[in-house]
Amino acid sequence: MNSSAGLRILLTGATGLVGQGVVLACQSSAHVAATTGLVRRPGDVAAGVGEIVLSDFRRLAESGVALGGFDACFYCAGATPLGTNEARYRQVTLDTTVAVAHAFAAANPQGRFLYVSGAGADPASRFMPLRVKGETERVLSTLPIRVVLLRPGAVRPVAGTGTRHALLKPLYWAGSPLIRLAGAAAPSRVTSNLTLGEAMIALTRMDEPPLIAECGDINRIAADAAASTAQGC
Repeated sequence: MNSSAGLRILLTGATGLVGQGVVLACQSSAHVAATTGLVRRPGDVAAGVGEIVLSDFRRLAESGVALGGFDACFYCAGATPLGTNEARYRQVTLDTTVAVAHAFAAANPQGRFLYVSGAGADPASRFMPLRVKGETERVLSTLPIRVVLLRPGAVRPVAGTGTRHALLKPLYWAGSPLIRLAGAAAPSRVTSNLTLGEAMIALTRMDEPPLIAECGDINRIAADAAASTAQGC
């Protein structure tokens, strides 16, 4: 992909734990010219991030929203499986994601769609969240544009970011030391939200990105991109 003019990124989930790190990565990258959040409420993104406001993302194709001119969609939105029944989880994770993906692909036939899924996503999984994410991956892989499915393991929030879900806040607070230890012991299973964003930018700039990037791949791609930048490439 020719990124000499700088990438124009459409981002969903900008206020979530993953999305906050991706915003930081985009704002600090010399390769990103502009970041626009697809949001449900106005004023719900960080300073310097544009916004497209739509209350129901599933209606994006029929909304009349001008969606052209983007190089990539970084899809970081999703539902927490804690306290979410399967019908609602499927609506948010599968139906909404696919609706946005089809609308984006139609408006940006040369664009790329990067979806933050999860480690172990599998449409045959016995575990509901992994099964639904696997089903979502399967549909996205049929899009007529380049798709990258990112499968992070545990995601560590960098300083200044964090979850807004009330049910998850105490878990992240209590579990953050364990996540740090896990990252040191098994770096291929833990990443940070900032690293995810850095990897997404690097994947968008690749001529032939992989369809699937597991957690270890995410860390490696981000590290390689940082090393290349340090060398002035």
